[in-house]
Amino acid sequence: MAAVEELIRWIGDDPSREGLVDTPQRVVDAFLEYFVGYEECPDTYLQRTFEQVGGYDEIVLLRDIPFHSHCEHHMAPILGKAHVAYLPKNRVVGISKLARVVHAFAKRLQVQERLTAEIADCIERVLEPTGVAVVIEATHACMTCRGVETPGVIMTTSRMMGVFREDPRSRQEVLQLMGFN
Repeated sequence: MAAVEELIRWIGDDPSREGLVDTPQRVVDAFLEYFVGYEECPDTYLQRTFEQVGGYDEIVLLRDIPFHSHCEHHMAPILGKAHVAYLPKNRVVGISKLARVVHAFAKRLQVQERLTAEIADCIERVLEPTGVAVVIEATHACMTCRGVETPGVIMTTSRMMGVFREDPRSRQEVLQLMGFN
């Protein structure tokens, strides 16, 4: 809280001013929420799987998973959506678990490229599917609200593994299912 008070003074305001008296505690509480991902192990979300899926052996995709993160360079917000797909071998995971993996990694200081890779690598490592595809689309406040000040720009990153990297037809299929033509 002392660090937040010092930042308030540094920007030229008075931390004892009525509107700012509770701000240091609010900022600390917010940071505990923003960065809860450091307390989580995303692998654990993928541990419970289901083998009885009626012979299902096609793509499993969860689209438009909203997330918020903070860039590690400016601690400015990153707001986006993730599309996560995998091609199961013998088992599937509950779909909410894919969203939990995205959120656990997003709630850390990040760069979008690493966030994309961490999500894909986690699914690959734990589920051992035939393929993994992760595409993230996001806006970065460090670019829209400061620096180059270019709002409306969306950064897209992807990580393709297994069959989605090796087989152009499988890659095209998963990208079409994600809404990319």
